[in-house]
Amino acid sequence: MTFGRDEQTWIPESDLEGMSLETLAVRAGQIRTGQLEHSDAIFPTSSFVYGSAAQAAARFGGDEPGNIYSRFTNPTVQAFESRMAAMEGGERAVATASGMAAILSTCMSLLQAGDHVVCSRGVFGTTNVLFQKYMARFGVETSFVSLTRMDEWQQAVRPETRMLFIETPSNPLCDVADMAALSALAKANDALFVVDNCFCTPVLQRPLEHGADLVVHSATKYLDGQGRCVGGVVVGPSRYLDEIYGFIRSAGPTLSPFNAWVFQKGLETLPIRMRAHCDNALQLARWLDAQPTVARVFYAGLESHPQHELAKKQQDGFGGVVSFELVGGREQAWRFIDATRMISITANLGDVKTTITHPATTTHGRLSPEVKERAGITEGLIRLSVGIEAIEDLKTDLGRGFEAIGNETH
Repeated sequence: MTFGRDEQTWIPESDLEGMSLETLAVRAGQIRTGQLEHSDAIFPTSSFVYGSAAQAAARFGGDEPGNIYSRFTNPTVQAFESRMAAMEGGERAVATASGMAAILSTCMSLLQAGDHVVCSRGVFGTTNVLFQKYMARFGVETSFVSLTRMDEWQQAVRPETRMLFIETPSNPLCDVADMAALSALAKANDALFVVDNCFCTPVLQRPLEHGADLVVHSATKYLDGQGRCVGGVVVGPSRYLDEIYGFIRSAGPTLSPFNAWVFQKGLETLPIRMRAHCDNALQLARWLDAQPTVARVFYAGLESHPQHELAKKQQDGFGGVVSFELVGGREQAWRFIDATRMISITANLGDVKTTITHPATTTHGRLSPEVKERAGITEGLIRLSVGIEAIEDLKTDLGRGFEAIGNETH
């Protein structure tokens, strides 16, 4: 909801219909108090007071709307949730303390012992660990399949399958899933189709429009865009989000008001930032593809990418993550990374600052050698999260890496 010029009234969400995503990123979910502040307000409070004991009882009993405790609701968090729901085109959004908390809350609230999940191998390493190790302890079994092989998905589905889970594009190899096909498979088997939209954000891709039931984000990444806070969010129909909210309210992986405020401000510039990320990433991918010591570049924006046409159909841009495999394995990859001077060596992504990491020993380091091999995480693989610095400065810094491994850049 958004306050109008009269701060005592709410503008119905229907008044936002038809507005562009750029406008929603700035205006949706804005709360304006009696002070008539122009910037979004922040409510850093743990609890809320009542005018009487009767009002407190009515609030706790659900007979009167209003805030009770910030683990339940907080106006700043609600503002961020409202904006995310509008941008993704979902009925409701629920924010969480991290991106992994968003995935965990979705699973714990919608799955039960005896259920089965089919998950793509090309997911964030911790997502793999969550399904493979921890959800298994609660009686939920997971089968891992190729993101792009529909025959593997079809063969993996069982009568007890209740969820299909993917990242698209995948982390870190940038494979692209056919969301319409996976949605049809999920619906035919009475299963939920859940999409991690972290790499694209709603600026480049809106999975609900392609048949997803739920969308999850690590807000830590592009939604913030400046590496300041950790958080997550789930978006989708109220019939699922009500249950997820119930879990979060009880278990407590709640987003803090301050972090919600930071994310709310980050969303205002998200469309502009994503265009800059995409422009730089495509230029770097083409440049990397011409280097003699690069065995392969993974980026859907390249015409040589096997899902290039599918990405053009599903996405409004190819994103800011580029991965590439060096000839020579880990020793060459580490030497390359250590030779850079400007680019940040960190496993985070989605920042305006370009980051570089070695997935096999960082983001996917907890996976067994066999699992890494099946997921295509080789020792020579390097992942770049391309920022918005000047493209020539990025080439210069990466050129130091190539010089360190004995390659003259082209």
